[in-house]
Amino acid sequence: MAIEPDPRSKWDPAEIRRVAHRVADLLADYLEALPERPVFAPVPVDAAARFASEPLPATGSEPEAILDDFARSVGPYPFGNGHPRFWAWVNSPPAVMGIFAEALAAAMNPSVAGGNHAAVHVEREVIRWFAEMLGLPATAMGLLVSGGSMANLTALAAARHAKAGFDVRVRGLQSGDQRLVIYMSEEGHGCIRKAAEMMGIGSESVRVVPVNERLEMRVDVLADTIDRDLQAGYRPIAVAANAGTVNTGAIDDLEAIARVCRERGVWLHVDGAYGAAAILSTNYRNRLASLALADSIALDPHKWLYVPVEAGLVLVRDAANLRSTFSLVPPYLRTDGDPHGVGGPPWFSEFGFQQSRGFRALKVWMTLKYYGVSGYTSAIDHDLALASYLADRVNADADWELMAPPSLSIVCFRAVPAGVVGDERLNDLNKYVLERLQLSGRAFLSSTVLHGRFVLRACIVNPLSAQHDVDAMLETLKTIAREAARRLAVS
Repeated sequence: MAIEPDPRSKWDPAEIRRVAHRVADLLADYLEALPERPVFAPVPVDAAARFASEPLPATGSEPEAILDDFARSVGPYPFGNGHPRFWAWVNSPPAVMGIFAEALAAAMNPSVAGGNHAAVHVEREVIRWFAEMLGLPATAMGLLVSGGSMANLTALAAARHAKAGFDVRVRGLQSGDQRLVIYMSEEGHGCIRKAAEMMGIGSESVRVVPVNERLEMRVDVLADTIDRDLQAGYRPIAVAANAGTVNTGAIDDLEAIARVCRERGVWLHVDGAYGAAAILSTNYRNRLASLALADSIALDPHKWLYVPVEAGLVLVRDAANLRSTFSLVPPYLRTDGDPHGVGGPPWFSEFGFQQSRGFRALKVWMTLKYYGVSGYTSAIDHDLALASYLADRVNADADWELMAPPSLSIVCFRAVPAGVVGDERLNDLNKYVLERLQLSGRAFLSSTVLHGRFVLRACIVNPLSAQHDVDAMLETLKTIAREAARRLAVS
């Protein structure tokens, strides 16, 4: 008896079209209704309990029933970042072209470790476009990864391999006779320290450099710290500078830091996961031109380029450095062969840790094609203008206090209603205000702590937001803050 395709796995084209139309309707309805829905709605206790207790399906369900379940149990409780009043962390709405791309990439479902198929060439084109965007030379190479944490880890692994002074891959860190040291700003992302720990360098060998009044790394202290470590016999390998910190959007003096690194033979890595995309903006184009001086850069298309998660990017100035960090093919056996043959160009698995890799590049490629440079300039300029408007509103109102110099599209502020004085009381009030705002469904901000003060943090990476959204958010906040101040006065 002949073995036929499994009937449950084989879909009739007519059925694919029918279900796809239902999915398209769900998608369109979801996106259309977002502005009128609460920004955030917690998953109800009973719904969470169902997720926690539903047994493994013993038999299959029909597509319509599964989609009904999605519409009832999943779609109503999103993270919130598609809404025009969601300005928390660094989470943008998904570009619609990227949503379509996700479906197409899933249908093709290639493993993008290497070879000569379309996904490989699409990703290489995307990498080349970003290298050009950031001013890196033709020798640059990179990878699409899950996000900024993996991009920073990959870049710092390349720095360790290039600057350790011995073959760290063969001998391991335990054989080194010098302490390897990494430098970061006190405003740098925690993933830099996590990367140092994962690479075996250890958090004790991460030098945290203080910042100035603009919350930018102090270059004079950086230079002095590196010099002291050199005199002590340590081996400085990398500086992780910032092109837009997640706390306040601060941009370090990349040109001055590059000079310090070049004079001392230290690798310059720039964490631009959030802010590097602003090189496409009108206001920050010149400020970020010094990205071209970096040895490596992290940039997340899923942040300020509106590509659906996950889509991180790491770029390394010299492809040979990245390849020698991760390739397991001995140099004397390595042959690149015919890039147009079966094997294609050098495999991505030689440039990073992953062997199995998804087709992330398609959503980046299609979204870049949809916006183009001019479209991104317009969208990012919009976000910057809206953040500037928010900062101006805060500055002009005695009920608010601006807590950090606005940079990029981040505004840090706090409520200071009349009658509430002292940082401790203001911290408590602002924690309460933020929680009530988030649960109200009217808008969603995040928070941070600056100089021991709890502050509200708005990060506008949402081209769907408008001025009236900012006005509505501030009106809601003011109502909550004044109510909280009255309660404090009574207590």
